Amino acid sequence: MGFKCGIAGLPNVGKSTLFNALTQTAAAQAANYPFCTIEPNTGDVAVPDPRLEILAKIAASKEIIPTRLTFVDIAGLVRGASKGEGLGNQFLANIRECDAIAHVVRCFEDKDVAHVEGKIAPLADIETVETELMLADLESLERRAPALEKKAKGGDKEAKEALALVSCCLDLLREGKPARSAAAKDERLKLFGSLGLLSSKPILYVCNVDEAAASTGNAYSKAVAARAREEDAAAVVISAKIESEIAVLDWREQSDYLEAAGLKEPGLSRVIRAGYGLLRLITFFTAGPKETRAWTIPQGTKAPQAAGAIHTDFEKGFIRAETIAYGDYAACGGEAGARQAGKFRLEGKDYVVQDGDVLHFRFAP
Repeated sequence: MGFKCGIAGLPNVGKSTLFNALTQTAAAQAANYPFCTIEPNTGDVAVPDPRLEILAKIAASKEIIPTRLTFVDIAGLVRGASKGEGLGNQFLANIRECDAIAHVVRCFEDKDVAHVEGKIAPLADIETVETELMLADLESLERRAPALEKKAKGGDKEAKEALALVSCCLDLLREGKPARSAAAKDERLKLFGSLGLLSSKPILYVCNVDEAAASTGNAYSKAVAARAREEDAAAVVISAKIESEIAVLDWREQSDYLEAAGLKEPGLSRVIRAGYGLLRLITFFTAGPKETRAWTIPQGTKAPQAAGAIHTDFEKGFIRAETIAYGDYAACGGEAGARQAGKFRLEGKDYVVQDGDVLHFRFAP
């Protein structure tokens, strides 16, 4: 499992340029006019993780299989999108299918690139997009509420629970607050997710700056970062132009380019890391002569459910998880060394998998 991240924002902020760079394809047309993306473009990318190569070398694996994530390039939203303006609800629906939103915010000035609102104002741009998502949610919940009220009056327990949550979200939306502000209790999280609210999606603000500000950010990106902190979102600074230029280079040329730009890694790595943190995802590994492979699971996942990420039969017949922390596996030179050093553990069904665990599952067919 990786995650599906929708790249959204106003027109002409660099969404398609970023998508092309991240997926190293030219599948999305990048042009200086609104709505150049007519259908959502989807690209799968491997999640870079330097631990994979180290594990594969130790295990003498024939193949390395990274975990993958999906980026969806969604055409620009504009003021009135919730009412069908621009390309309207078509793209709101695309956002609904994503796990998180990478909201690209224009944090650069360029007279040659038109801004749909006529001025560079990142916080105002964020408000425009957020407002359209909230208005779409408001309309959706107001349509559903009457049917839930009728069922609830008839004694339907599930309808009563859903109605309570819908009412909570409606109150927030009417106050101009996104649905993710709802303090959903743990037992209501699944129900909350079933509402499919656009403004409930975790937000990663991608501040698209000019090349000169790629390593330090600028006043615009710092304002966005401050907003992100206030709302428990995440923010990264990227120059989409730089990312598009390094996307076509080999790794040696990339390293030289990044060093010259004062950067330590490509923007893809920063976006992935921020996205994983935002969605509270971790990675565990399986390693052997055939392959070394990365698997992505939510934080807090127990061993049987982690086994189920590989195959449902592993979860059904789970017996135990043979476990070695990545650091111990690397330091001890593999499983045999870890056993000798007392770093090899047998964990049961209540074990909570940790990031970097190297696991081998025992199960009954």
